[in-house]
Amino acid sequence: MADIFTANNMRSLLAGLQMTLYISAVSLILSTIFGTVLGVMRNSKILPLKAIAAVYIEIVRNIPNLLWIFIVFLLLKMKSTPAGITAFTLFTSAAIGEIVRGGLNSIGKGQIEASKSQGFNAWQILRYIILPQAFFKIIPTLVSQFITVVKDTSFLWSVVAIQELTGKATILMGRYYRIDHVFILYGILAATYFVINFGLSTAFRNLQKRWVKW
Repeated sequence: MADIFTANNMRSLLAGLQMTLYISAVSLILSTIFGTVLGVMRNSKILPLKAIAAVYIEIVRNIPNLLWIFIVFLLLKMKSTPAGITAFTLFTSAAIGEIVRGGLNSIGKGQIEASKSQGFNAWQILRYIILPQAFFKIIPTLVSQFITVVKDTSFLWSVVAIQELTGKATILMGRYYRIDHVFILYGILAATYFVINFGLSTAFRNLQKRWVKW
């Protein structure tokens, strides 16, 4: 145990964890914004907007994320970190777009008609009536997608040489030959990802409960 839990090893893993959290957070924030726009566009009655969103979502979702990482990294000549963020944002936005569309479709048309009768315009109806209810309904699915993104960082980012948590642990594993050392490192990884994802899930469950009270 003492061989693994050295100051240098812990600093290395902490640096990897910080990179994982940074790229995951930025990717998820951007994906939520773009995905919401895509969901609204695909649910729109304006055919050009609906077609653009549908084409984007279908193309992106049906090509593996790994290929998008290669496309962004090799064709767009981006550096590792921006490439990782861009690729994950492109791919996750399409998934969130479909999630948001499902949430929007679950809202009864009667609420839209009632809002119009109260003098709300289309933007106000979307902003104050439809989107809040849609997001409340899709929180479990959205959290599942967020967790998937965090877990996917453990192997997809290595292809563009991003040294996130798993990458740092893999480097450390190369320095040890005893099987118990390797299992300890894997245990650290498993525990860390569990804490992140369980914390994320718990935070959103609490948010949903507070939302009900509001």
